[in-house]
Amino acid sequence: MDWARPIISMSMRWKSYWALSRSIRMLTLVALFVFAFSVLLLTRKQKTSGHSDGCDFPAIFNFGDSNSDTGGKSAAFHRIPYPNGETFFHKPSGRYCDGKLIVDFIAEKLGLPYLSAYLDSIGTNFRHGANFATGGSTIQPVDAIIFNQGFSPISLDIQLLQFEQFRERTNELHREGVNSNIKRGIPRPEDFSKALYTLDIGQNDLTGAIKLMGEKQVLASIPGLIDQFTQAVTRLYQLGARAFWIHNTGPFGCLPQQVLDYPPKPENVDQNGCIKSQNEVAQEFNRQLKERVSLLRVRLQDAALTYVDIYSAKYSLISDAMKHGFTNPLGYCCGHYLNDKCSTKKIVNGTEVPRPSCSNPSAYISWDGVHYSHAANQWVANKILDGSLSDPSTPISEGCQKPHHL
Repeated sequence: MDWARPIISMSMRWKSYWALSRSIRMLTLVALFVFAFSVLLLTRKQKTSGHSDGCDFPAIFNFGDSNSDTGGKSAAFHRIPYPNGETFFHKPSGRYCDGKLIVDFIAEKLGLPYLSAYLDSIGTNFRHGANFATGGSTIQPVDAIIFNQGFSPISLDIQLLQFEQFRERTNELHREGVNSNIKRGIPRPEDFSKALYTLDIGQNDLTGAIKLMGEKQVLASIPGLIDQFTQAVTRLYQLGARAFWIHNTGPFGCLPQQVLDYPPKPENVDQNGCIKSQNEVAQEFNRQLKERVSLLRVRLQDAALTYVDIYSAKYSLISDAMKHGFTNPLGYCCGHYLNDKCSTKKIVNGTEVPRPSCSNPSAYISWDGVHYSHAANQWVANKILDGSLSDPSTPISEGCQKPHHL
């Protein structure tokens, strides 16, 4: 019948519509599944590798003192002897430690090899960065007074000059078309702008000044140190650096050597046995450093500057040493105070012998009275690398990303 044709036609249209609708729904569900699966894979990849798509750092360039020196002073002056290096490297490694430093754990987190010291000419590879830190270095240029205290002549300004030469000669070699063997040992020119620049320096300026003057005078010297530090960061920026990871200074009033050198009066001791007034100097330095980093973010707007609160991480460890599996936080493992230091060779009957060290270095926060042990460095690194103690709160794997509010 003619009247039935529209009904049949309408019925067919509805069937077609619902069939199409089911197809669209199925395609949508498939697309959502593929998207969710892709996000899951990406998340797992980032968790396992420590990388993010935004910051695949090809290299690290480090500047500092013995807290991050991986062989500079050892190459320039004298080899740091065993038992330094005993826990991880099982031989002297150029580090004032029984094992790895925080900068080593940074490299591991970013999937990069340990940094070779710029001054080391034996067995080095700079393909993924270089370390310009040397033990005993200061922010301020070294004069006769500072040098006579035993500090390194390779201060931060000299480290920057070394970096400038390293960068210039690297770029020259690439322009000259050197062979692949040489290229495998140096960064690519484009790596300098994509690298992470880490700085950990200032402790020696403050502890050295405390030996020479009162703590009030040391406090008065801090603005000048911060100005010199700012000049160094600005110069690195001018040379192409864009991602900075800046450590503040630790609670040096808790270092066993400081407590032994300056036995505090009862009113100047905190609950952990640390020297309160010295830690207050460190905190004031850190306050001014944090303020300056904030100003640098405004001035260097296409740079990412992360301020890292090393002080809080280290003081937290010292405060709860027993809870975290460590012994007395004012004890140390290697050497003896004043005349039998872990960083010098010992001669017995005309023969070099290793310095005495404890049977379990992992139980100590301090390795030698001044420097942290491998176990303590690992604990501190785990506290800071996720960004929970940083300003902004950025994991190191995302350290190239600028805060959204700038």
